[in-house]
Amino acid sequence: MNINWFNEKPKDCIVTLSQGTLTLNKPATNYFENAFSVMLGTDKERKVIVIKPLTKSDAMRHDIPDNKKYKITVRSSYSRVTNKAFLEEVSEMTGFPFKEDTHKFKASWDSKEQLLIVDLKEEL
Repeated sequence: MNINWFNEKPKDCIVTLSQGTLTLNKPATNYFENAFSVMLGTDKERKVIVIKPLTKSDAMRHDIPDNKKYKITVRSSYSRVTNKAFLEEVSEMTGFPFKEDTHKFKASWDSKEQLLIVDLKEEL
């Protein structure tokens, strides 16, 4: 018998942006399972969003100002960050009208910097 066992390809990390939320699919959520909060950033030149997970001890340290830390809700199959002001800034940067539709983008994990990088140049 010559059996080839099925081995499903790993799923892509996908981040969905809407009017007030960033929703991470399960593969992206795996990097945030131990996150207490996150930091959000943008790189306008590269047209990316950067999401940095913070453990509870990182979040409780006082070297990161409270206004740079945002709550993340982590569930078994997704995670979500709610921040309307951040998404308004992203909307201005990209021209995507998040008030009307949701937009999905691929993301990749930078293991060296411990960041999720969302590529806004190509919508799915």
